[in-house]
Amino acid sequence: MTAPATAQHDDGTRVVHRACTLCEACCGLVVTVRDNTIHEIRGDPEDPLSRGHLCPKALANADLVEDPDRLRRPLLRRPSRPADAEVGTEADPEPGRTRPSGRSAGYDPRVWQETSWDEALDRAADGLADVVRRHGPDAVAVYFGNAAAHGVGAALLGNELLGILGSRRRYTASSLDQQPQQLVNHLLFGSPVAFAVPDVDRTDHLLILGGNPAVSNGSIMTAPDMRRRIREIRERGGRVVVIDPRRTETARLADEHVFIRPGTDAFLLLGMLHTLAADGRLDAGSAAEHMDPDAAETLAAAVSSFPPDAVAEITGIPAPTIQRLAREFADAPAAVAYGRLGVCQTSFATSAFWLLTCLNVLTGNLDRPGGLMFPTPALDLATLLARWTSLPGYDRFRSAVGDIPEVAGDLPAATMAAEMSPDLPNRIRALVVIGGNPVLSVPGGLTTDGALAGLDLVVALDPWLTETSRHAHVLLPPRIAFERDEFEAVFGSLAVRDWARWSPRAVDPAPDTHDDAHILASLVARLASRIGSPSRRARALAASQIVLRGGLDHLVDMGIRTGPHGRYGLGGLTLGRVRAHRHGLDLGPLRPALPGRLFTSDRRVHLAHPVLLADLERLGTHLDSQREPEDGALLLIGRRHLRSNNSWLANSPRLVRGRDRCTVLLNPDDAESRTLAPGDLARVTGPSGWIELPVEVSDEMMPGVVAVPHGWGHGRSGVGWRVAAEHPGASVNDITDPTVMDPLSGNAVLQGVPVDVRPLS
Repeated sequence: MTAPATAQHDDGTRVVHRACTLCEACCGLVVTVRDNTIHEIRGDPEDPLSRGHLCPKALANADLVEDPDRLRRPLLRRPSRPADAEVGTEADPEPGRTRPSGRSAGYDPRVWQETSWDEALDRAADGLADVVRRHGPDAVAVYFGNAAAHGVGAALLGNELLGILGSRRRYTASSLDQQPQQLVNHLLFGSPVAFAVPDVDRTDHLLILGGNPAVSNGSIMTAPDMRRRIREIRERGGRVVVIDPRRTETARLADEHVFIRPGTDAFLLLGMLHTLAADGRLDAGSAAEHMDPDAAETLAAAVSSFPPDAVAEITGIPAPTIQRLAREFADAPAAVAYGRLGVCQTSFATSAFWLLTCLNVLTGNLDRPGGLMFPTPALDLATLLARWTSLPGYDRFRSAVGDIPEVAGDLPAATMAAEMSPDLPNRIRALVVIGGNPVLSVPGGLTTDGALAGLDLVVALDPWLTETSRHAHVLLPPRIAFERDEFEAVFGSLAVRDWARWSPRAVDPAPDTHDDAHILASLVARLASRIGSPSRRARALAASQIVLRGGLDHLVDMGIRTGPHGRYGLGGLTLGRVRAHRHGLDLGPLRPALPGRLFTSDRRVHLAHPVLLADLERLGTHLDSQREPEDGALLLIGRRHLRSNNSWLANSPRLVRGRDRCTVLLNPDDAESRTLAPGDLARVTGPSGWIELPVEVSDEMMPGVVAVPHGWGHGRSGVGWRVAAEHPGASVNDITDPTVMDPLSGNAVLQGVPVDVRPLS
C-alpha cells in the first residue's frame, strides 16, 4: 500500500507509521500522537518484516520522549573545586563494589552549566584541534557505542569526524560483541559488512549456538518475532536445536537443547566437521564454483586432529551426540547454523565463527534458500564502502597495548583505558564518545571509569548524563529516535527478508535541539577550519554541508539510487518510493547473490584462509592442556532479558518495574554446595574485582556455570538517571578482565570467565 507515513485527523490526532529503533528487530509501529504527546504505540500488522509483533521495549519509546531527566541543551563542565571533587570523578572505595548515589537527576549546577550550541561546538572543536596540534592525531580517540548503529546520521558522519581528526584510534562496541564475525566476513567475503544471515523463514533445520533470538529478536540477524518464526519452522516439519550453557527462552521453544561448556563452541564445530569429513560429506554444493577448488580437502585435513572423542571432554558433549548433531544438520534439505554472543565473546571467537561458516558452506547451505544467505539491502553499506572508499583491511596497524591487529579500522575497546595511561608514550588524551557507555560495557569498568576522569578532554554525544558522559567536558545531547526522521541503513543489511523503511518522526522536537547527524556535521565543519590536510578539509566540508543544508535525505537517496535496487540495479528504487510505503517496502525473500556479494579481489570465497588455518594450532595446544577450573571456580556467562537493551533503557519506569533482574543465576547443585538460597546476597569475584548480587537458582543452568546480565551498575555518583538509581544493580564488567581477548580480532572475552561465588558474609 502506498500512503503517507503520517496521517492528520480532524481532532488534531496524528497517526505515524515508523520503525522502533531500540533493538535490531526494527519492528513496525503505529504511533498515535495528540498535542505532541504519544497516546498509543501498537504493532503494525502490515509491516512486511514484523507483521504486528511488538515487545515491551517498543512501549518504552514514550518513556524516552517524556523522560524529565533527558538533556536538551548542551552542557559544559565547570572548573572543579574542592567541594565538587566527589561528583563523577572518584573511584569507588572498594574495587568492584557498587553503591547508590542518592544524587538528583539532570545536572548539578556546581559541576555543569548550560550553554548555546555554538559555544559548546566551538569549545569541543577548539579542544580537539588543540590536542591534535600539540600531541598528534592519535592523541584523540573516538568511541562508537551500540546506539550509533541505530541512527543513519551517526553511522555516516562519524567516519567523517575520524577523517578530519586523522586519528587511527577508533574504538567501537563491535569489539565487544561482533568483531570476530566481521573479521570472518572480511577474510572470507572481502568486506567486514558483507553479512550473510540465516534464511529462517525457509529453513528446515536451525542450529543455534550461544544465541537467544527469542529474546533478542535476532542480533546480527534482523528477525522480529523469532518466537513465531521458530514455531513456524517446527510447524512445517523442520527442527530447531539450541546449544547453550543455559536452557534459554529460545531453548524452551526448540526441539532439542544441549548443554555446552562456555567458550568451547569452536571445539564442538571441529568435532562436527571432523564427523562429516570422515563420512565423506564435505560438499559446498552450488557455491563450490565461487570457492577455491581445494577448499573442502584443505578443511578436511585441517580438522583431522579434532575427532569427536577428543573434543567431548572439553565441550561437555558426548561424542555420539556431536556426531548425531553433525549428521542431522547435513541430512536436512536446507539447514543453517547461527551463533551469537556465546560464540563471539570467547578467546577462540574468530575461529569459532569461521568454523560455523564452514559448517554452513560445506553442507551446501551457502547462498541457497533456507540456508545462509546474503541480504540485498536498499542502501548497501558493503557496496558503498567498496565504491566510495578503500575497502577496510586487517592488521594494517596494531594497538599500542596488547599488540592486537586492527579489524576494519577498529582497535579493541578492551585496550582503550590502558591506552589512556599517563605512562604510555603517545597516549590518548582526548576522547569523543558517540552513543556509548563504555564504563558499563567495556571489561574492567572501574579502570575505564578512572581513566576517563584523567583525560584532558571528553566530548560526549548523549541525551543523558550516564556513567560515561558524566566525565565529559562538553556534553552534546542529540534528539532521540522518535524526534527525528530515520532510515534503517545498518539493519537492512542484516534482515532475514529484503525490505526498506523510512521512519518519520513521531513527535516534534523541542526548539533549538538537533539530531546526531546535524551535531556531528557541525563539529566536522568547525574542525575542518582548524586542522587537517587540504584534501581532508575538502571532503569533511562537503559531507557536513550536505547534511547541514539539505539534511540526510540527499545522502540516503544517493545511496539507494546507486544500490542494488536503484536505477542501476533491479527496480529503479529511490527514497521517494520508499517513503511512499508507510508500512515499509517489501523487496521480497532473500535471493541467491553470489558472486555479487563477494568483495575479495578474485571474487571468490576464501574459506581456507591462511590466517584462520594457522589458529588451529592454538586450539590444538589448548585442547592438549585442558584442565578443570581451579579451586572450584564457576564459569560466568551473560544473560539477556526482553525488557532491557544494554544500559539504554535503564530509566524507563515501565521496563525496570517488577522483580529484580540483575541477579546471579546458579544451578541448584552449585548453590547448595555454596550454601546459597534464592534471595540471598552473594559476592561474585572475578579477575578485576567483586560485585554483590541477589541469588536466583534454576536447573536451566548447566552445572559449573553462572549467569549475570550486563547493562546494570547505575549506582555511581553524578549520574542523571533517577529511575535507574532506584534500580542500580551491579555492572558485571566491573569484574571482567580487559587484558583477555580473542587475539585475532581483539574481541573482549566476556563469556566463560572464571568467577568465585560465595555468600555475602
